[in-house]
Amino acid sequence: MKANPLLQRAAAMSRPDLALWASLLLIGALLAGCATPPPPAASTDEVAFEQAVAQATDNLMAQTQKLPAFVAKLTGTRAVVIDPMFESPSGQQTALTRQLEERVTMRLRGNQFEVLPFQPASLGKAQYLLTGTLTRVQAAAKAGGRPPFQIDLALTDTKNGMVVAQSSSRARDDNLDTTPTPYYRDSPILVKDGVVDGYIRTSATQPGKPADPAYFQRVTTAATINEATQLYNGDRYQEALDLYKTVLATPSGEQMRTLNGIYLTCMKLGKNTEAEQAFGKVVAYGIANNNLGVKFLFKPNSTDFWPDPKISGPYPIWLRQIARYSASEKVCMNVVGHTSRTGSEPYNDRLSEQRATAIRQKLAAEAPELVTRTKASGVGFRENIIGTGTDDATDALDRRVEFKIVGC
Repeated sequence: MKANPLLQRAAAMSRPDLALWASLLLIGALLAGCATPPPPAASTDEVAFEQAVAQATDNLMAQTQKLPAFVAKLTGTRAVVIDPMFESPSGQQTALTRQLEERVTMRLRGNQFEVLPFQPASLGKAQYLLTGTLTRVQAAAKAGGRPPFQIDLALTDTKNGMVVAQSSSRARDDNLDTTPTPYYRDSPILVKDGVVDGYIRTSATQPGKPADPAYFQRVTTAATINEATQLYNGDRYQEALDLYKTVLATPSGEQMRTLNGIYLTCMKLGKNTEAEQAFGKVVAYGIANNNLGVKFLFKPNSTDFWPDPKISGPYPIWLRQIARYSASEKVCMNVVGHTSRTGSEPYNDRLSEQRATAIRQKLAAEAPELVTRTKASGVGFRENIIGTGTDDATDALDRRVEFKIVGC
């Protein structure tokens, strides 16, 4: 009988070499059969927020036990970076997304994961990149209650961009704090573009599939944008401005978060001329991508702007830049008004259209040629992003005006 060459090779090995060889064979078998274990079925049961976070995080870690955790024990690599989480579809960071991130971080550290800060230098050291979103499930809202949140978490291999684990759970909204963080609270626009959309898609991507390239290929830039945003949130405006400008000078730095950050910091620093120029770039980027939603605040039941200059003071800058860009580029636009959920549907349809008409008239006053190239419409609260009807800072995006490019 012919000798087995593998057995012959094993017999010739020293004991340490034999142990290493056996470990490598076992890893190979695991790679062949268990590289992307299927995620546990997502639960649609609504539970308290803390419990929902625990469920989603534990399910995520359970998926790493068959292969990644075993390899980690041999190589010593269990490091993860967490890209700060968003609410979807608003693309905002809030007190609640911060709380989610903190709870997930604590649970990971309690299970022998090393959580590194989300900085460019950490991305080269970490094995995993973790993304996460909170999404209101409007269809699951119960009578008299707020819609629950779905938590989506995903782990992506930092070396090859493949999602290795994904999990979901649902949390009741027991008066959870969804106040936007300072950067998003102060933002005049819906701060969302293809990169943020890619982050949101990645958080719901199933294991074995690649992370969204629009997001993953720019994750190093995202880490620097996050540093600048944290400086803004900490009232360190000049440092934030300098870093936003540094990001903008990079090949992947032209993003809505960067352009909006430059506008916000210039306004805080009293650099009004520079701020108006920055908002012009925000407008150009938004209209070029057909995604420009601006938060104009009106008096209740009125087409007049809110009288407090701290709120409506910048509105002439916004309108001037929107009009100038639209006129210079000779675009045709549909000005779409939105309202929050308070009141009847017919009433809000009329009010949203009246407010859109008021904005259209103000644009035409800046650039008369827009009279024939714009139209106004209202959708009431049918396209709410937040949908709580609280009529405060938490649902300001629901009272926006959008500028959509249409054929002339």
